[in-house]
Amino acid sequence: MRIGLLGTGNVARALAHGWSAAGHDVLLGSRHPAERKDIGLPVAGLSATADHAEVLVNATPGTASVELLRSIGAPALAGTLLIDVGVGLSDDFTELSHPNSSLAEEIQEAFPLTPVVKTLCTMDSTVMTAPDGLDGPSTVFLSGDDADAKRTTGRLLTDLGWPPSAQLDIGGITTSRGQEHFALLFMGIAGGLGAHTFNIKVVTRPPAQVLPSA
Repeated sequence: MRIGLLGTGNVARALAHGWSAAGHDVLLGSRHPAERKDIGLPVAGLSATADHAEVLVNATPGTASVELLRSIGAPALAGTLLIDVGVGLSDDFTELSHPNSSLAEEIQEAFPLTPVVKTLCTMDSTVMTAPDGLDGPSTVFLSGDDADAKRTTGRLLTDLGWPPSAQLDIGGITTSRGQEHFALLFMGIAGGLGAHTFNIKVVTRPPAQVLPSA
């Protein structure tokens, strides 16, 4: 599959390496591609990356994502699955830029013909592409209104090492605010652990045992 990743930071590069290793054709998009030729991955302009992609991934800072996507244009994005992994935070990382909503909802509202799926924003880039490096299984969440888009996203998550048993579909695009708002708790946990390489797992009660009849 042709995957275009908007952004050239740690997250975009980690995902590009992960999907490339799984056999996908990856291309990173930058506003200044000539300045990013040293990262060891193919880089092009934003519009060229969108034209290349069957699936686009937003791995840009959440406070700039919508403006960046608008620079590409709604017609170029129409019908293309957009996987959003961004979170909007203040410069000092203490406040969310979407305290009563989410970046994913803002993107979906701005581009109604582009199915948006939110995922992978509850962990750091190391865990995104190596979930088996943790001490046991953990959970990755999916939010979005388009069932086909979520199925495609699920397959791409599997290619990164997330089995279906680790994937939890939590509902429509409005549930993405829960994923993004976890960023504040994430930073608190990281401070308590003194490390960022961790994830959470949803744990449920075991099924009730059915006792044999007398």
